[in-house]
Amino acid sequence: MEYTYKGAGVDLEAGDETVKRIKKLAKSTFTKNVISEIGLFGGFYELDLSGINNPVLVSSVDGVGTKLKIACLNNMHNTIGQDLVNHCVNDIAVCGAKPLFFLDYLAVGKLDPNVAEKVIEGFSIACRENGCALIGGETAEMPGFYAMDEYDVSGTIVGIVDKNKIINGKNISKGDVLIGFPSTGLHTNGYSLARKVLLDKYLVNDFFPELNRTLGEELLTVHKSYLKLISGLKDKFTIKGFSHITGGGIIGNTKRIVPEGLGMQIDWNNWDIPKIFQFIQENGKIADDEMRSVFNLGIGLVAVISKDILNDVKSYLDSINEQYYLVGKIV
Repeated sequence: MEYTYKGAGVDLEAGDETVKRIKKLAKSTFTKNVISEIGLFGGFYELDLSGINNPVLVSSVDGVGTKLKIACLNNMHNTIGQDLVNHCVNDIAVCGAKPLFFLDYLAVGKLDPNVAEKVIEGFSIACRENGCALIGGETAEMPGFYAMDEYDVSGTIVGIVDKNKIINGKNISKGDVLIGFPSTGLHTNGYSLARKVLLDKYLVNDFFPELNRTLGEELLTVHKSYLKLISGLKDKFTIKGFSHITGGGIIGNTKRIVPEGLGMQIDWNNWDIPKIFQFIQENGKIADDEMRSVFNLGIGLVAVISKDILNDVKSYLDSINEQYYLVGKIV
């Protein structure tokens, strides 16, 4: 018997077809700083340091967790890439950084160029929206490791910030105010619990009037990018800290920037919990503390400011029609 790579489960022709399809998508994200083509062994990005006195590179890597299961069940793959880019962008934006470029990793059991193209399309959409370039990535076909109809993704973002403009929470003090900004849903966290609770009872294509869409559509709502909001706030005000609310909830994430010896008092009744979280809690009979430690509960970003500038910040947010809530204070 003659063995081949294709017979072992790796289709090089499918790989070539995927690369051919995604080149145009990746190139649509290129800025003037990208000086390489897709296909080289590395991506080349020429730094523009004008206006930056002491440049510091900021990086982050992440995935989207078991939200991928919902995408596969729903056969909807063009939002996952947006989730991942926006998640990574938020993680460095809260530090004061501007995103420069993004790198992706896509691993599959069996490579379907149609699915891969949709995933990369999502990357390209979000990269363009966030002003960062998709300068490279890797697609790995791994039969026997992943199920044939499933895949995994991860991404790495690199950004830049002037050293004296890094936002890290070190100046947070007692009495500071926490302003919360709405999420678009679960974002990319808590899906293992949500799936356990909901998919034992419902199908992803079940329509729910209270959600005004199918369960799958609700669970695949794109993770919001807060880059534009963060940029506007930090350019106009002294923001002591930003917290991207992901796994661990409002307290678990915000305490990462709160100096030792201080804590938070969260006013959980100051905003309406979105219906999807109520739906999960009611169906799973989940305790409040568990919900608060797993999900964002409708708050995707928290800004910590001095109470002295609260009215000015509120006026600015009102002027740009940005929804916000006073979610608590530093104690």
